Amino acid sequence: MQVIKFGGSSVASAENINKVVQIVTKKSGTEKLAVIVSALGGITDLLLQCAHLAATGNEAYKNTMQEIESRHLNTVKELLPVTQQSSVLSAVKKMCNEIEDICNGIYLLGELSDRTKDKIVSYGELLSSQIIAARFKAAELDVQWKDSRELIQTDSNFGAALVDFNVTNSNIAAYFSGSNHLLFILPGFIATDAHGITTTLGRGGSDYTAAIIAGAVNASVLEIWTDVSGMMTADPRIVTNIKLIPKISYQEAMELSHFGAKVIYPPTIQPVMSKNIPVWVKNTFAPEDEGTVIQNEAMKNGNAIRGISSISKISLISLEGSGMVGIPGFSKRLFEALANYKINVILITQSSSEHSICVAIDSVNAVQAKKAVDGAFAYEIETKKVEPLFVENDLAIVAVVGDNMKSHTGIAGKMFSAMGKNGVNIRAIAQGSSERNISAVIAVADVTKAVNVLHEAFFETTYKLVNLFIAGAGNVGGKLLAQLHQQLDYLKKSLRLNVRVVGLANSKKALLSDEGIDLSNWKALLADAPASTLGEYINNIINKNLRNTIFVDVTASDVVANCYNQLLQKSIGVVACNKVACSSAYSYYHQLKDSAREFNAKFLFETNVGAGLPVIGTLNDLVSSGDKINKMQAVLSGTLNFVFNNYDGKKSFASVVRQAQEEGYTEPDPRLDLSGKDVMRKIMILARESGEQIEMDDIANNSFMPESCMQGSVEDFYAEMEKQEEHFKAIYEAAAAKGNKLKFVAAYENGKAAVGLQHINPEHDFYHLYGKDNIVLFYTNRYPEQPLVVKGAGAGAEVTASGVFADIIRATA
Repeated sequence: MQVIKFGGSSVASAENINKVVQIVTKKSGTEKLAVIVSALGGITDLLLQCAHLAATGNEAYKNTMQEIESRHLNTVKELLPVTQQSSVLSAVKKMCNEIEDICNGIYLLGELSDRTKDKIVSYGELLSSQIIAARFKAAELDVQWKDSRELIQTDSNFGAALVDFNVTNSNIAAYFSGSNHLLFILPGFIATDAHGITTTLGRGGSDYTAAIIAGAVNASVLEIWTDVSGMMTADPRIVTNIKLIPKISYQEAMELSHFGAKVIYPPTIQPVMSKNIPVWVKNTFAPEDEGTVIQNEAMKNGNAIRGISSISKISLISLEGSGMVGIPGFSKRLFEALANYKINVILITQSSSEHSICVAIDSVNAVQAKKAVDGAFAYEIETKKVEPLFVENDLAIVAVVGDNMKSHTGIAGKMFSAMGKNGVNIRAIAQGSSERNISAVIAVADVTKAVNVLHEAFFETTYKLVNLFIAGAGNVGGKLLAQLHQQLDYLKKSLRLNVRVVGLANSKKALLSDEGIDLSNWKALLADAPASTLGEYINNIINKNLRNTIFVDVTASDVVANCYNQLLQKSIGVVACNKVACSSAYSYYHQLKDSAREFNAKFLFETNVGAGLPVIGTLNDLVSSGDKINKMQAVLSGTLNFVFNNYDGKKSFASVVRQAQEEGYTEPDPRLDLSGKDVMRKIMILARESGEQIEMDDIANNSFMPESCMQGSVEDFYAEMEKQEEHFKAIYEAAAAKGNKLKFVAAYENGKAAVGLQHINPEHDFYHLYGKDNIVLFYTNRYPEQPLVVKGAGAGAEVTASGVFADIIRATA
C-alpha cells in the first residue's frame, strides 16, 4: 500500500486539483492507495480569522464566511460536470452553514476556546477532501472517502493533540485490511479524542496524518506532494542558488524541519522511521522532477553539511545570578515553570560557571515566560540571589545540519568564521552530542545574510558573491566600471568571484539594484536614478545588509571619507581611492585601522599613493615581515613629474599644467598638486603605514609656487601663472644650467618628513623618471644602501582604476 499526501498549495484551486487527479490516476492500479489532502490553500487561515473576528464581536466574520463558502462552491462548479454538482454543492452548503452557526455562537458568547477552534478549522479538510473525492468519482475511479476522525484517536489537548497509537494503529489496520477499495481519500490534520470530540494534530498536521496511516499499514512508500521539488540546502526564498538534496536521513530531515524547513512537518518522520518506510518529497507542479527521498541513511556525498535552516520570531530568555552556582534544581524549576504554561523550549545553552542559563522560545510566549519564571523564582529575586528574567526579542536561530558532521573537525569554526566576517553577531550557541546540528541565535535582521553566507561557505564551491557599492562616477569611477564590466567573466572563471555592482552614486543621485547594475548601460541608468543624499545612500548600504559587501570610494570628498568608520563597524569592507581619510587627523586614521581589525573588515587604500603602483602593499609587506623603514625618498606626484618633464621654457608653465589636467593627471583642482599638498598627504600616509605617528603640520613644504597663484578660482590660478611665467622659467633655467632636472621630491627619515622642488643630477635614481612616472626608494635594515625601488606610472584614470580594482579583489579574500 502507498500513502500520498497533497498540501494546501497542491489543492488551492480547481486547476491544481486536476493536477492531483492526473498524478494519482497514473499511480492507481492493483496496489491500495491512500490519498490525504489538506484544506484548500489559505482556507485554514480564513477559518481562524472568521472565528477570531466573531470572538471580538466584529460582524465582519460574516463577510469572511461568505468568502469561504464562495471559494468552495466555485471550486465545485469548476471541477465537476453540471450533472454531478448538486449533491456536492449541497454538502458544501450544509458544512458552511454549520461553520456559520458555530461562529454565531462565538459572536454571542464573545469566547473562543481551543476546542471550538479545532472544530472550526477541521471543516477546511472535510470540505476539500469531499470535493476532491467527488472529482475522482467524476473521473470514474473507484474511490472511497473516509473521515480520518474515525481512525485517529488522540488525547484532549486541543490544537496540538497527542496520538494514542495503540488505538489508532489498530483502527487504521482494521479499516484498510477490511476494505476492497483500491483508492481512498482522507482529510488530513483532524482526529477525535476518546469522547468523539474533534481535535487537530497541529498546523502542518496533514503530513502527520499521512505518516500515521503509512506507519500503521506498513506502507511501501509515503509521498509528500508540495510546491517545491524536494528538500533544498536552504530556503529558496532566502538563497537564490539553492541545491536539491536528493537523499537525506530521517534524523537530518527532522533536524531541518524542526529548525524551520517548511517542506515537511516535524513529527511526520517519527511514525515511518521505526518502520524504515521511505518518504519522498515531490512537486505537484513538476511531477517529473526527481524530488528528495528521506530514508534510514543519507548518501555520502563528501559534504559534512546536508542543509541550512532558520527560525525567526525567537526570544532568548536568560536566568542568571550568583545564587545559582553549585545549587542543584535551578534548571528543573526553570523548565517546570515554562512547562506549566505550555511554553515549548527550542534551544538551551548554559555557561560552565553555572551562573546563567539561556533558553530560546517562540516570541509569542515571551511575556508569559517572564511572568511564569519571575513567579517561580520570586523569593530568589527578592533576596538578590538571581536577577529577574531577562528577555531579548527580535532574534532568530540559524542551524547547519548533517549526519556527516560527527567527528568532522572544523565545521563549527567555518560556520562562526563565515558569519563573523560578515558582521553577524552570535548571541547563543548550542550543539547536541550527536553532532548532527549546530545552532546559533542571531538578530532576525541578519537571517538572510547569515543563511546566504553559510550556504556559500558550505555548498557553493563554484562562486563567491561579492556586492559592490561605489561612490563616484567621474573619470576614475567610469574607468573602474568599464574594467569591471570587461573582467566579469574572467573573475568568475579564474577567481570564482561573482562580482555585482549593486549600488552606484554620484553627488546627486544613487542607483541601487540587488540583482546587479547593467554595467553596459550604467550612465543612462544613473541619469534616470532618483535623487539621493550621501546619508541616504550609506543607510541603504547598511540596511540592505548584503553579504560580502565592499564600499568603493572613488571621490575626493571629505564627506564620503567621514562615513568609513560607520561602514567598517558594520563589517563592510572599504576600498578608498580618496586620500582624505588616511591623510586626515592621525586619530581618525588610527580609528579606521582599529575598526577594520575589530569588525573583521578590509580597509584598503593602495591607490592613495602611486595610483596603481604596489607602493603601500610593498611597504606593508616589509613591515609585516619584520623589516624597519629608516628612510624613504620618492617622487609621488605624476602631475608634477609630467609638468617638469614637459616644461622647457618654450611653452608657458600654465599651458603645460593645463595639458596635464586635460589628460587626467591632476586633481580636480590642480593647485592641490602644484602646492605640494597632495605630495605631503602621500608621504604622510607612507610614514603612518611604516609606524610613524605624524600629522600634516609636522611635514615641511618648500613650495615653488608664488602665493598669488593660489588665490581665487581655478581660472584665476591659470591667469596668474601666465603672469608669473618668468618665475617658472628662472627655476627651470637654474637647474638646466647645471645639467640637472627638476623633480618635486618627498623625503622621510628618522621621523621627519619634507617635500619640495629639487635639482636632480644625472647620477641620481630620479633623473631618468619620465612622463607621469612615480618612484619610491625604501631604505630599510634589509636594504640599507641599495634601496628597494618601486617605479612606474603614478597618475592617470586608467591605472588608478586598475589599482582600485586590485584592492577590490584583495578585499574579497
